[in-house]
Amino acid sequence: MDSEQHFGLGLEPVLTTSELAEYLGVQTQAIYDLRTDGRGPSGIRVGREIRFRVSDVVRWLDGLHEPETPVIDHEAKR
Repeated sequence: MDSEQHFGLGLEPVLTTSELAEYLGVQTQAIYDLRTDGRGPSGIRVGREIRFRVSDVVRWLDGLHEPETPVIDHEAKR
């Protein structure tokens, strides 16, 4: 079943641990370590495997976003 059929059923795409690691540019073990530490994205256990909803990954990444640091212009203060 391809992704177009999933959308027709109202199903959201999911990623495997390997796909998520590849997307993030990290080793697969890093995903397992993050989840073990309670700092990773929520997943869905399917048998022995874990799948990650794209929306859960986006939400998790948004939560990791660091606030912007204001740029201080030292010359303007003089």
